[in-house]
This record gives sequence, C-alpha cells and structure tokens, in this order.
Amino acid sequence: MSTFVPGLAHTPITPFTPELKIDFGLFEKVIEFHLRNGAEALALPMHAGESVSLSDAEQRTLLELTVNQVKGRVPVIAHVSDSGTAIAAARARHAEQAGAAAIVATTPYYWTPPPAMVLEHFVQIGAAVSIPYFVHYAPDEMGGTKLGTDTVLKLIERLGNFAGVVDSSLDWQFMINIVSSAWRVRPDFQLLSGTEYMVSAGAVGATSLFSSLCGVAPQLVRELYDICRTEKYQDARKAQEDLAALRQIVKRAGAGGLKGAMRAMGRACGEPRPPLQPLGAGGYKTLAAELGALAALRAEPRGW
Repeated sequence: MSTFVPGLAHTPITPFTPELKIDFGLFEKVIEFHLRNGAEALALPMHAGESVSLSDAEQRTLLELTVNQVKGRVPVIAHVSDSGTAIAAARARHAEQAGAAAIVATTPYYWTPPPAMVLEHFVQIGAAVSIPYFVHYAPDEMGGTKLGTDTVLKLIERLGNFAGVVDSSLDWQFMINIVSSAWRVRPDFQLLSGTEYMVSAGAVGATSLFSSLCGVAPQLVRELYDICRTEKYQDARKAQEDLAALRQIVKRAGAGGLKGAMRAMGRACGEPRPPLQPLGAGGYKTLAAELGALAALRAEPRGW
C-alpha cells in the first residue's frame, strides 16, 4: 500500500439551521470555501464539526455528500469514532464504500477502558477496512484515556493499514517516544499534529496538520504549515504566535467560539447543537472585538 500523506487537512464545522437541523446548502459553501483556501485534504466530521452531536445517519450523509461534492479534488478522511466498537467499525466500512481515502478514530467515548481494551477497539476498527487508518489522540477531550507507546507498537504489528497518530495531547515527550519507537519498525509511520501548534510538532517529526482554525484564518494556517514543512522553524515564529493568539481567543469564548469566529469573518454557520452553548450577544461582541484587534486577520478572506 502506497503511503498516504494528508498534508494540510481542514476539519470543517457542521452548519445548522435555526431549528438545529443540518443546513446542507450551507455545508456545500463550507466545503467549497475550504477547497478554495488551501485544503490538501478534508477530515470530517471531527469534533470541530460536532461529531458527537450528530446521529450515525447524519454522519454518513455528510460524508457521502462531501465525497460527491469534492469529486476527487482532495482526499476525504472520514472520522468514524464511537463509544461502541462495532458501531465505529461499521461506520469505517461505510466510509470506505463511500469513497473516503482514509479513516480516523479516537479512543472510546464516555468510559476509560484499560489498554488491552483500547487496543482491541482500535484493531477491530482498522481491520474493518483496507484504506489507511489514523488514530487521533486527544486525552483532554476523551476523559483521560491514555494512549501509550506499547499500544501504538501493537497496532503496527497487527494492522498493515495503521498509518499513524494524529496528536492533540500537546505532550511533546509522548510524541517523541511514539515516533522514535514506531519508525524503527514502520519507517513510513506518520505523526500528524491535531492542533495548529505546528512548530513544536514539526520539530518532533509531524508531517501533516489537522486544522479547525482554517475556517477562520486559512491563509495564516497555510503560511505556518508551508514554513514548517521546510523546517525553517525560526521563520515560522510570527505565524505560530499569531495562530496561538487566535486559538486562545476562540478557546476563551467557549463551545460557541469557533462558529462565533467564523461569523465574525462573515461566514455565519448557525449555532452549535445542545448541550454545547451558543455565544450570547455579549460574548459575541467581545469575541468580535478581540478578532478585530488581531492584525494577523486583516489579510484573511471575508465572507464565502
């Protein structure tokens, strides 16, 4: 199997109508925006796309619509995570049949199984397909379930299509341990950054980036990614600091921060689904003012 390298993968949001139904017409605009603004791949629906608030049928429909709309312009990576192993494996099979180029899955939701169970969960998902399979490590979002080097090595041993780890832990020692151990047994194993902190991740060995902030500042993310791919990390310092500032602004705004930031850039996508809380008028005003004061956003596209 040839090595599939996602590159700069945008992770689109899921737009909703005022009745909190998926706005499929607006979703098409979201996809085209990302394709016009530097996406080398699309990964969806990730947590930025409120995947855990979508039904299985909705997730499958979004993937099918995306593959049909993209028509091969970029690879589509399907997020297939679920707390139930069989559900996630079935979703993975559907993704392959629908035309996804790869799948990605996190540790199980809602509970913290021991390493042997986590391993079996991942193995059954990966074994359900022949396309490349990435594991997304996001311990802060997944209730503290840990992924260790031993589990990664066992996945390499048991799955020929296990392609790498998308890391959102920001645990640089973990990342170093993973790549230094994995490369010894699978030289084409990949480390991907699950956040826009690409300077540190790239220095460790990350070759690709999953970015949700591409929906807000695609040019800035593109600049950071391109510089880091040349390994000129000192030159990337300004872009990295600007993106870190943007990330903190969005994070401070809470669950509605990402959609609020997109609205401030002229790309309103509705409110998040409960239990995520939308920004109130005061919160949005503060967010918009902070974004307006961020000089790095002045060259970014406005509207669709």
